[in-house]
Amino acid sequence: MPRATDTTSPTYTMADRPGALPLLGHTPALVRDPLKFLAGLSGHGDLVRIRVGPHTAYAVCHPDLVQRFLAEDRTFDKGGPVYDRLREIAGDGLGTCPAAAHRRQRRMIQPLFHRDRLPAYAAVMSERVAALTSSWHDGQILDVPAAMHRLTAEVTVRCLFDAGADTSDIPEVQSSIDALISGATRRVLLPVPLVHRLPTPGNRRFHQARRRLRQITDTLIADHRSAGADQGNLLSLLLAPDAGGTGLNDAEIHDQVISFLLAGVESTAVTLSWAWHLIGTHPDIRQRLRDEVDAVLDGRPSLPADLPALELTGRIITETLRLYPPDAVLSRTTTADTVLGGHRVAAGTTMIYSPYQLHRRADLYQDPDRFDPDRWRTIGKPPPGSWVPFGGGARKCIADAFALTQASLTLATIAAHWQLHPALGRRPVRAARQAVLAPHRLSMRLRRAG
Repeated sequence: MPRATDTTSPTYTMADRPGALPLLGHTPALVRDPLKFLAGLSGHGDLVRIRVGPHTAYAVCHPDLVQRFLAEDRTFDKGGPVYDRLREIAGDGLGTCPAAAHRRQRRMIQPLFHRDRLPAYAAVMSERVAALTSSWHDGQILDVPAAMHRLTAEVTVRCLFDAGADTSDIPEVQSSIDALISGATRRVLLPVPLVHRLPTPGNRRFHQARRRLRQITDTLIADHRSAGADQGNLLSLLLAPDAGGTGLNDAEIHDQVISFLLAGVESTAVTLSWAWHLIGTHPDIRQRLRDEVDAVLDGRPSLPADLPALELTGRIITETLRLYPPDAVLSRTTTADTVLGGHRVAAGTTMIYSPYQLHRRADLYQDPDRFDPDRWRTIGKPPPGSWVPFGGGARKCIADAFALTQASLTLATIAAHWQLHPALGRRPVRAARQAVLAPHRLSMRLRRAG
């Protein structure tokens, strides 16, 4: 593949993805096996035209082009089918807002994710891991995604919203997020507004979940306002007046709260779930992880200061994010006529890129479908545009360090006391067909370490 640095040069190929059906386009192939469809796109070109129903989109498949695509966030603005559906849930929160609103929002929220805050967050993470595992017993069959979602929901609420929050609503937060993600997936794959207004069970669940999640955020905001004091958390930042003395209105605050609930709960939970599955199916890695946490932690909870010594732990998370990035595909919309890879792209064009496709390219990663944490010993820092689980450019995830810290500390702390083994007789684990790349029906047997 070309490695030109000038991504406006005509050295990158453009092609149509074959197999589009009248009216339906590539929708049947996407529904049948979305990951296979995405992974195969780069075999057709560096820019690939696809059709989802009547809509045409360009898939950006080459890492050089993805790097420029993510860097130029005002030309390739957040939009298209994925973000249009996410805005139905989270409005114009930090992760979904257009570029014109992004800088102000990010500058306001950035202090919450300063490195100095990580030790306090880590204490909450350790506390919640201890609470989660306190009821575990040897031989128990664990619903891994449910456990990890419960954990990340409690950590997100306590770290970002209210350290003393009542967590009795956490199961409803989890179920609401699940229903919203499933509904968003249906809306992306079947972009027909009339269908989404029909009183089907799926549509009713979607609307009920959206209402319930907003009610929960209403309670978080109202409780924080009644407390009055600046607690140094996300709600304090959102409720404070900005430099102009105005601050956010209630609708904007709601959008931010829901955005961080969605991002903080779902992405880290699915990463941890896949990590446990991969470790469990690779006994050599499981034993090496146990040896590492024994040597570094000696039975105590992990701390941010331990991360440099937890080398294998970090590589496991990095490799898990390569194989199973939470967002398998994301979309943008061009705001002006432009040139990408030497090819003209008109304003208003829907563009997509797939971290899953990039991370599975054989020209970037040897034996790309194999789980190999040790590959990161030689790769070191991946080339720009080739490892993008958190996006890139100005829109790179603001909480990437928070998420990586939580994933690594959780993995190490649990591995010091428990091993998770595949549950015999269970169905093979596969990815759920939804917007977030989550494992479907992942149950594992707990074994007490030691």
